[in-house]
Formats: sequence, C-alpha cells, structure tokens
Amino acid sequence: MKIKFSEWSISAIGFSIIVAMFGYIGFSFWAGWTEITNAINKIGIIGTFIVLMLSAVNYGLRFIRWQIYLAKLGHPVNWRPSLRIYLSGFALTTTPGKAGEAFRGILLKKYHIPHSKSFAAFISERLSDLIAILIFSFFGLIYYSGAIPLAILGTLITIMSIGLIRSQSVLQTVSTWALKRRSKIRGFINNIVVMLYETQKCYTIRLIALTTSISLIAWGAEALAFHWALEWLGNEIPLVVAVFIYATSMLAGAASMLPGGLGSSETVMISLLVFFGLEVSTAVAATVFIRLTTLWFAVIIGLIAMWNCSKSGINTNAET
Repeated sequence: MKIKFSEWSISAIGFSIIVAMFGYIGFSFWAGWTEITNAINKIGIIGTFIVLMLSAVNYGLRFIRWQIYLAKLGHPVNWRPSLRIYLSGFALTTTPGKAGEAFRGILLKKYHIPHSKSFAAFISERLSDLIAILIFSFFGLIYYSGAIPLAILGTLITIMSIGLIRSQSVLQTVSTWALKRRSKIRGFINNIVVMLYETQKCYTIRLIALTTSISLIAWGAEALAFHWALEWLGNEIPLVVAVFIYATSMLAGAASMLPGGLGSSETVMISLLVFFGLEVSTAVAATVFIRLTTLWFAVIIGLIAMWNCSKSGINTNAET
C-alpha cells in the first residue's frame, strides 16, 4: 500500500501548529500582549536577524554532522540534494521526539539508501544532540539543584543507549531470541537489530568525539542567541546560566515526548527564568521569542525544503 507523505504530514504539521498557536496565545494573554510587543521591539530587527542567523548556524552544523554519518554508513550523497532532504525533515520537528525527521529516509530511497542506514543516521543524530544538551545542562546544576534528577535521567538514558548500540553480545542475544518468535515479531525485531548494527558504525570513539564537538557548537549557537536576547531585554543573566536554562528546557521537552516539546520546554524555560530573577511577563516574552526564532524558524525552512524536494522530483511517497 502506498501512503502519500502529504496525507499524514500535513495533518501532523497542522496539529502541531494549532497546539503551538493556542499555547502561545495563552502565554501572550498571561504575560500581556503589550509586554511581548515591547520585548520584540527591544530586541529589534537587527537582534532578530542575529538570532535567526545563529539558528541557521545550528542547522548548518547539524547538516555537516548528517553528511558525516551518511559517509560513515557507506552512502555519501551530494551536498545539494542532501541539504534539501535534510532540511525537509525540519518540517516535522514538532513531532514527538522529532521522530518525524526520520521522514528523510523516505527521500533518501531515491539514492538507494536502505531505511536501516538512514534510520541509523537519525538515531545517531538524536543521541549526539542529547549528549550535547546534557553537557550544557550540567553547567548550571550548581545554581539550580532541582534539575539534577532530569540530568541524571538523561545521562542514564544516554549511557544505556550507547551501551546497547555498542554491545555485540546484547544484539546477538536479541537476534537469537527473535528467531524463536512468530514471523511478524521476528521480522520487526530483526529490522531493529540490523539498524542498531548499522548505528554502531557511527559510534566509534573518534567519531563520537567529532560529532559531539559539532553538536556542542551547534547547540551552543542557539544558547548564545538566547543569552543575547535576554541581554537585549535588559536582563543581566550570566552566559553559563543562560546556557543551562536553554539546555534544561530542551532536555525537558525531549523527555516529555510531546510534539516539539511544546508546553514542557516553554514551562521549564519560563520557570527557570523567573527563578533567576526575571519578571513573569519578561520570561514569557523571551521564551516565545526564542521558540519562534529556533523551533518554528526550522519548521518554516523545512516546509520550504519539502516543497523544493517535490518540485525537484524527489519522491515523497512511502510504501508499507
């Protein structure tokens, strides 16, 4: 059966936009329209442009990391079509755990890349992002101990995930167990095992060091944008604290598994900003601004890239 990507993606994107719209309207009423408008005016056109460019740096570096993963998996793709495909995944950034970004695997089928390898690259990306966000979240634990449980949880998930990926014995045991199951279950588990074996190629010590460095710079760019936005709003929050707040809110959003972390990321970000001395109205305004210029900027770019993919003849149909 063929399922056109547009049939389900438009609904998913539309739902995410509606949820975000009501959420941001609620934030705006809470803080007051005037306060938010004043905050945006304080940041100004130049400030907004700088923040958007730092977001673009984040996307660009993550694309470079994606290219590294594809090459390591034995399927390098020319950077122009690969960039269109990579950015198109951002259209589904607002899906739970950013799982919709795995849609890139559908587009990569044109280049004869098996789903096991494209999904291995996707999993490697998510883990690399998590490692970087965790490192940044540790920066501020001395200022706010309440985030320690979340940081510990994230660390345990990361260690367990990498341990599972790198463990030949565990994967072999799972594969052997699957052979005794029914055909459908066996096929499903075997597909997962094959994907994890492919992911191992992306988790050599040297490659982990390289991709983690890229991830730190990429997410550091957005954290720096957040810090500058706070400064332009007249708040003297140290860079290390701003990085901690941004990283912890992203971590909370990922842990919630809500679409794009909507609601959870904003709530944590606002709460931490208020904890560190900001007025509620200013905290809400800063949060709405940074989410629009990071998360939703990415979604807009993704929609444009997706449209470009369809115009360039890249197949967006999936077969199940």
